[in-house]
Amino acid sequence: MASPHDHAPTGAGLDPAQMIAEARRAFFVMFGFLCLVWAAQLVNWLLDGRMAMMHGIRPHDPDTLGYLLTAPFLHANWQHLEGNSGPLFVFGFLAAYRGVRKFLGLTALLVVISGMTVWLFQDGGTVTVGASGLVYGYLGYVVLRGLFDRNLIDSLIGLVMGASFAYVLTAAVPGTPGVSWLGHLGGLVGGLVGAWLFRDRQARRPAALSAGGDHLPVPAPAPDAKGARASAAPASPRAALLKELDDLGL
Repeated sequence: MASPHDHAPTGAGLDPAQMIAEARRAFFVMFGFLCLVWAAQLVNWLLDGRMAMMHGIRPHDPDTLGYLLTAPFLHANWQHLEGNSGPLFVFGFLAAYRGVRKFLGLTALLVVISGMTVWLFQDGGTVTVGASGLVYGYLGYVVLRGLFDRNLIDSLIGLVMGASFAYVLTAAVPGTPGVSWLGHLGGLVGGLVGAWLFRDRQARRPAALSAGGDHLPVPAPAPDAKGARASAAPASPRAALLKELDDLGL
């Protein structure tokens, strides 16, 4: 038996005001992140690059596993940082504007998967630093998020980003010289996994509730003493005042 709730929208998208607020927070989060990595590079430059060498990922060395958390904030030189800054801000903002908390969870996932990929499979005797694993992870997340969330706007954004930046995937191809292709590939895989793990599960709940069985009837409000003037409780002080005046016949 059908009910009026069968045709209720199943999307759990944010309202415009909330989207603007989340986008504002996403902007400041990414701006702060870029300020942090540029400040770290300034210190690294003052130390002649020693900070990056000391706190980068060293494959197969258990004593340096903690450096998985510091490596994304460090870069080998200014050119390395400049190459990552633009894509990091754009993809990071697009990944964060649907919710900063979800974005922070995604970032933690990318740091672990990208860093562990390098730590496990990179050749020994190397030190890996840079935020490029995050860049590829955010890109993968943005491309697939709309499909898992069944959100048209995010799907279109993912399509445009995927088509516009498909060329960067060449740096995630095994054997690419001069770059940490393992970090890129690990970040990309982490982003695809994150799109599924952090999908919007609320979007499917209304459909699941109405998938089978009859619905209980919604009881109609009981009439008050005057019969025809039954109404819901006033929603604001002004509405309450107007109701009182109406009851007095004014």
